[in-house]
Amino acid sequence: MSGVAALTVLVMAATIMQALDTTIANVALPYMQGSLSATSDQINWVLTSYIVAAAIMTPPTGWLAERFGRKRLFIAAVAGFTLASGLCGMAQSLEEMVLFRLLQGVCGAPLVPLAQSVLLDTYPRERHGQAMALWGMGVMVGPILGPSLGGWLTENWQWRWVFYINLPIGVLTALGLAVFLPERRGERPRGFDWLGFFALSLGVGALQLMLDRGEQLDWFDSGEVVAEAVLSGLGFYLFVVHLLTADHPFIDRRLFRDRNLVTGLAFIFVVGIILLATLALLTPFLQTLLDWPVLTAGLVMAPRGLGTMVAMMLVGRLIARVDPRLLMACGLGLIGLSLWEMSTFNLDVSQGMLVRTGITQGFGLGLVMVPLSTMTFATLAPEPAHPGHRPVQPDAQPGLQHRHLGGDLPAHPQYPDHAR
Repeated sequence: MSGVAALTVLVMAATIMQALDTTIANVALPYMQGSLSATSDQINWVLTSYIVAAAIMTPPTGWLAERFGRKRLFIAAVAGFTLASGLCGMAQSLEEMVLFRLLQGVCGAPLVPLAQSVLLDTYPRERHGQAMALWGMGVMVGPILGPSLGGWLTENWQWRWVFYINLPIGVLTALGLAVFLPERRGERPRGFDWLGFFALSLGVGALQLMLDRGEQLDWFDSGEVVAEAVLSGLGFYLFVVHLLTADHPFIDRRLFRDRNLVTGLAFIFVVGIILLATLALLTPFLQTLLDWPVLTAGLVMAPRGLGTMVAMMLVGRLIARVDPRLLMACGLGLIGLSLWEMSTFNLDVSQGMLVRTGITQGFGLGLVMVPLSTMTFATLAPEPAHPGHRPVQPDAQPGLQHRHLGGDLPAHPQYPDHAR
């Protein structure tokens, strides 16, 4: 296996491992509740703690990579995520489980952005479509297959194995990254904007808590939810003001000049809501309202992942020959059709209809995510090298190119319509 192929496999393993844990624990919550002697309200903190920690720690990934090196950060994140997974599997109380899930979220947050960065640097620009197909497959197939795999492990083993399954994958991935991932050198670490980071963390963390706890506490009739809404609004307000006025804000303002990037991120946000919201609703619908066994519910949802994988493999070959906007339009149409069919679900819904809508929606998501990820970053130009920086020579390390965000944004030859 060549170095590029091995690195691709390792990066995809890290991506799938992290993305899988966003949903794999959902189906095991009722079993955890009894084992950890928790109430239905308390056990939800197993999910909330992970999501909040991951949301807060994702933004500083870029600075951490510059400060400590991308290779060191990637290996440390995989190792920490693996260790936290083992600790979650051994947890004997709710307090231990929430603490270890927080650690898992902190360590897992850098994995997906680092994986995307490594793939974009590893593959030449003309093959970025294929690289994003691989990355998107890991990001989307992980959450989709999570309920199925979690249901099988819980039914045939026990709920602790939804965490133990990460151990062999994590160990092999960390060792492989140490061997195959080259270090990027010559970068000048920026100062860290603590005020911007804390303001954004406050806004994101409080918003996540409000959305997660609101349904249980009757929304704004609860003082806790009102307090979380106020803190979230205050955090986002401080962050925006600081972003517009600081000399070196937490997020580089130049990114927002690229209309292509901003538009792509907005679309990714919407598609992510569709993916995760439908998964979050289908799991309790099948298990609670239809009273299906956990394994049956997981198997019925599995074809959705199959549709996504087929679409992504197809798009990876078509994206260089077909207008990416046409692929996205077809994908959005299929997603809309599946959502319309899902709006008619009732307690008499058949397994055939669930499977059909799952395949349709998964195929549509696959058609959308690959060209969307490729086009979103297509017009970002590399920043000029810092003084004393030695750029990586293509002959010395094929396909690994030093990248920075910022500077003038030229049109990408594959997407001439984005020229400004």
